[in-house]
Amino acid sequence: MTAPALVMVGMGSTDAQVAQVAHSLRKGLQSMRAGLSVHCAFLEHSSPTPAQVVGQLIKQGTNEIVLVPLQLTHAIDPDERVLGQATKLRTIHPDLRVQVSRPIGPEVNLLSVLDQRLRASLSNSRVLELDGLVLSSARSGDVRGNALLARRARQWSTHHRLPCLTAVADGSGPSVAQAVQGLRAQGRRHIAVGSFFLTATELFHAQAELAERCGAVSVSEPLGSANEVMELILARYAFAAMDLLDIGFEELDDDLPARHLSIVSA
Repeated sequence: MTAPALVMVGMGSTDAQVAQVAHSLRKGLQSMRAGLSVHCAFLEHSSPTPAQVVGQLIKQGTNEIVLVPLQLTHAIDPDERVLGQATKLRTIHPDLRVQVSRPIGPEVNLLSVLDQRLRASLSNSRVLELDGLVLSSARSGDVRGNALLARRARQWSTHHRLPCLTAVADGSGPSVAQAVQGLRAQGRRHIAVGSFFLTATELFHAQAELAERCGAVSVSEPLGSANEVMELILARYAFAAMDLLDIGFEELDDDLPARHLSIVSA
């Protein structure tokens, strides 16, 4: 049985370096799982689009595809545009089986990547003292994602024994300027910004410039194509691909004895 193709779906950007991160993820995933068909597509600005990628895959004989949204702030619900793409693909290609996985989400192991990026930034800026942190992300996520991101900020704060406030770049919550000002109101003067972005999008650059204007001593680079990110993509893919399995339960129904499930509370 051939495994479903994995198609990562990013937001896209006018900056070619943003697309390059997705291609780096693709190459890394391909090396980790040599037998897996891995591709990347973008919703806007960059190419190829999901429809273009899927069109090529169908020509190659692929009929099962898992779309993996490259979103860090959404934990359960993917971007509506990704769901729209899946619906469109099913309409255009009736024989195609498409599954949309959970987004990457704000998983706890990404904090280690965030630390690596911030340490590098602090070293480059020759910063020796910190008394405050800002966890900066591109946008607000779904309900579960927002709750997890707030939890990650608390965990990051506890780990470094420093106060940490969150910021978002799309105007749906406190900006990085407001977060920095909030820490300054607490008497903090040496504030660093950890960028919980996958790539250096326009929103990332806007937040980074704003943070520097507000006196942040350092702003980390995005997470990029880290191994932890690739492992999460594979995990999301594997879970979603299970829903595409056809193990023939329909044929076995008449032969199976009646069974009942009991619920046990822990």
